[in-house]
Amino acid sequence: MNMKVGNKIILRSLEDKDAIHIESLAGNYDISKTTLSIPHPYPEGAAVTFIKCMREAEKKGEVLIYAIADPMENELVGIINLNLSLHHKRGELAYWVGKEHWGNGYASEAARELLTIGFEEKGLNRIFAAAFVDNPGSWMVMEKIGMKKEGTLRGHVYKGGESVDLHYYGILAEDYFRLKA
Repeated sequence: MNMKVGNKIILRSLEDKDAIHIESLAGNYDISKTTLSIPHPYPEGAAVTFIKCMREAEKKGEVLIYAIADPMENELVGIINLNLSLHHKRGELAYWVGKEHWGNGYASEAARELLTIGFEEKGLNRIFAAAFVDNPGSWMVMEKIGMKKEGTLRGHVYKGGESVDLHYYGILAEDYFRLKA
């Protein structure tokens, strides 16, 4: 099992038993409205398919994905991943944390760890992320971990039948290592 232990969280591989927690947490409307790809209502059984698809993508080297788990129970409280483009030496960071766990610093700690993995273990040159303009919780995580706002793409995606603006953030390896020094 792939596992990293932090101060507030455990990052570990997705397990079959996580499906029930994914459906429960991601099924909350407030999670769906802050992410592009999580539907509401969350379909029953979809988490099993999601876990299978992510395992296949991991085997192909397309993604690094982790359950964000609390260290006491080892129970999933969210998910974080890096979608990899190794040819271009970059990764796109994405994450969500169940609403009842917001404000505990879980996303920030998990995101810092993914920067470490991406830059120090995978040799990436750039990690970037996007957040809906009206989701300050997400883009504040990006700022906390040293990412810089690179711009806002107006009407970049459709969610719920409406065009949505996205803030894009990024960090280069040289900036990461300078901040770490």
